[in-house]
Amino acid sequence: MSVLFSPFKLRDLNLPNRIVVSPMCQYSAVDGAATDWHMMHLGTLALSGAAMLCIEATAVESVGRITPGDLGLYDDTTEAALKPVLDGIRKHSKIAVGMQLAHAGRKASSREPWNGGQQIPLAEGGWTAVAPSAVAHKDGELAPQALDDAGLDRIRNAFVDTARRALRLGIEAFEIHAAHGYLLHQFLSPIANKRTDRYGGSLENRIRFPLEVFEAVRAAVPAGIPVGIRVSASDWVDGGWDIEQTIAFARELKVRGVDWIDVSSGGVSPLQKIALEPGYQVPFAAAVKAATALPTIAVGLITEAQQAEDIVASGKADMVALARGLLYDPHWPWHAAAQLGGTVSAPPQYWRSQPSTQKALFGETAFGAR
Repeated sequence: MSVLFSPFKLRDLNLPNRIVVSPMCQYSAVDGAATDWHMMHLGTLALSGAAMLCIEATAVESVGRITPGDLGLYDDTTEAALKPVLDGIRKHSKIAVGMQLAHAGRKASSREPWNGGQQIPLAEGGWTAVAPSAVAHKDGELAPQALDDAGLDRIRNAFVDTARRALRLGIEAFEIHAAHGYLLHQFLSPIANKRTDRYGGSLENRIRFPLEVFEAVRAAVPAGIPVGIRVSASDWVDGGWDIEQTIAFARELKVRGVDWIDVSSGGVSPLQKIALEPGYQVPFAAAVKAATALPTIAVGLITEAQQAEDIVASGKADMVALARGLLYDPHWPWHAAAQLGGTVSAPPQYWRSQPSTQKALFGETAFGAR
């Protein structure tokens, strides 16, 4: 039996397989509000056959958006805009829907990737970013404003407020974004965090604010709803955040009830040097799992069904999350199930699509037509 297509439980959330739709920024919102693009994009992925769909990095305040097109959930307008998208998914799909709660920190006020991705000057509609320290992401950029205690309180509360809005919309799981060089990763990494107070310097101090954010969200969410976190296991820069610090952070999160660690890497410095190859981040997930016994999600250049099967069957990770692979092939889980002998959920309108050699693919009996 395929392990990839075996069930997995996260608190009260019962997942039918181990495939997650990774959160993928679309840069297609208007002032933080979801648009018809989100209806199309998320609706397509909701029919993929994956067990859980994680909505893209969702800004908890407007200054925490990476770009002007980032999705947000921080006021009544952004909440109202996302509701019909989720209602549509719920009407036609059984997929669990999670949300990644995020704040861009010093990487905010940037152009969309297809427009160069560089920082937007204030005179051209940009805004002043906030961060642990007044250190720009790269030379030549406007430095962010260092957060004071009031700013830290505001952001901590913003994560909680966004989680509560998401609960009203029916979100079933949360992932806190502490990776890819965004705000919480900036606190973790000595490359971005130059503070001299209780939030900077030692490892204990650098992990303090991310832990406070996690604790606040966990306390605001019902006990049966899982809360995980995404981390960058390495900055890929000498003297930066690394796997040993990641494991120490994960152990502290375990004490506080984290439900999974989604293990990615990089993003905090343009000086990073990443050795890309298929599954290049899987060893990080395996190391975290081995050291903590926490459920882990493996991500990064996972493209083949047998590759994904081997990752979970070998115990290197409990789940795999796909991003680009699912954009290229939105029915990747269908094809993986066909190859590995698994079953997936599909709407009845699609039951007749299964090949004659794969009649058990959907776990349903194909119907005839008059």
